Amino acid sequence: MKNILIVEDNIDIHNLIKNILEKNNYMVFDAYSGTEALMILERKSLDLILLDLMLPGISGEEVIKHIKDIPIIAISAKISSDDKVNVLLSGANDYITKPFETNELLARVEVQLRKTSIIKNNILKYKNMILSQDSHILLIKDKKITLTKTEYAILEQLLLNPRQVVSKSKLLELISDTTLDCDENSLRVHISNIRKKIKNVIDNEYIESVWGIGFKMCD
Repeated sequence: MKNILIVEDNIDIHNLIKNILEKNNYMVFDAYSGTEALMILERKSLDLILLDLMLPGISGEEVIKHIKDIPIIAISAKISSDDKVNVLLSGANDYITKPFETNELLARVEVQLRKTSIIKNNILKYKNMILSQDSHILLIKDKKITLTKTEYAILEQLLLNPRQVVSKSKLLELISDTTLDCDENSLRVHISNIRKKIKNVIDNEYIESVWGIGFKMCD
């Protein structure tokens, strides 16, 4: 049974989410403030966190800074693209706006838990793409694509956060050890090379540019 922490101060919304999850056989832990969430994080082993952003005391954005290796779905009434981008860049794995459909919430929960299970087996999957963290080999429709060390580091980071925009600065940190001319131009070249290798196998776009910010996997 998967353990999910709900961090939501609105009692009605909190209870709604809790009932949905418990009906689908998830173990639920409750927090109604950022401070309470941090206390539970210290005591419990969690598989997923559903996190409201507008919390009393410590905000959801601050809570995110204390979370490591646990997927986070931010749930908020904030609907602007800037708010979403900032939260995803700060470490959330997904973002859903209020009000939400229960089926959508459950689907997003299942996606994050499935992804966590895949990562534990050292295999990253996205659509028909499979990346082995052991061999550094990329497979698309059973066709093998060989990546350089730098290309692998970039693609791995994007696949670890497929719904999240990964900033150029984060990616530049990854390639700094293997790329002497480590700047935005060289990063664009590596992204372009990954795209070309994928295009040689399948005529689909997998990586999209987010102007002025970075890159993400195509939806």
